[in-house]
Amino acid sequence: MSWRKIPMRFPGTCIVCNEKIEINEIGLWAKGLGVKHEKCAEVNELQCIVCGSPAGCPQCEFQENCDIPNVSQFCVCRKCGEQNDVFGLYQKATNKKFPIINS
Repeated sequence: MSWRKIPMRFPGTCIVCNEKIEINEIGLWAKGLGVKHEKCAEVNELQCIVCGSPAGCPQCEFQENCDIPNVSQFCVCRKCGEQNDVFGLYQKATNKKFPIINS
């Protein structure tokens, strides 16, 4: 799926940072995926979905196979990954960040 740079004709919400993209602002759009800010497409390191700190991409065991700008924003840092109930923490964080998933 390729991202197209477009001037926004309608207001939208960035799928990366969850902030508004205003009318006439340049955004990146992909059919079926949504829109994101240009600056949000320039991601060099993902944030942990649980705690919000850097996910540790430079030290990640999957770094060689990971295409950071095109992967999910649902990574978990090593510290959170070592918690006893990491799956429960992950569920709570994704439910909070993306409440529409619970609908």
